[in-house]
Amino acid sequence: MATMNISLPDALKDWVDSRVESGKFSTASDYMRDLIRSDLNKAEYVAYIQKAVDEGIASGFQEVDLDTLAEDVRKAVNSK
Repeated sequence: MATMNISLPDALKDWVDSRVESGKFSTASDYMRDLIRSDLNKAEYVAYIQKAVDEGIASGFQEVDLDTLAEDVRKAVNSK
């Protein structure tokens, strides 16, 4: 496992220490790993949503009446 040293202002160091003292994390390293994993998951989610938006834009505009759209949504939800 690689090692990384970081510098934090006192207020942030105090926050990290308080998270460890709360018992949720056993060390400051555990807390930092959790933050990084959360950030990675968020970045992957944002990329997934952006891809869907890009695909939607690329597919062009299609006129659909509200009743048809609502029925398509109901079918999609009920098929899961």
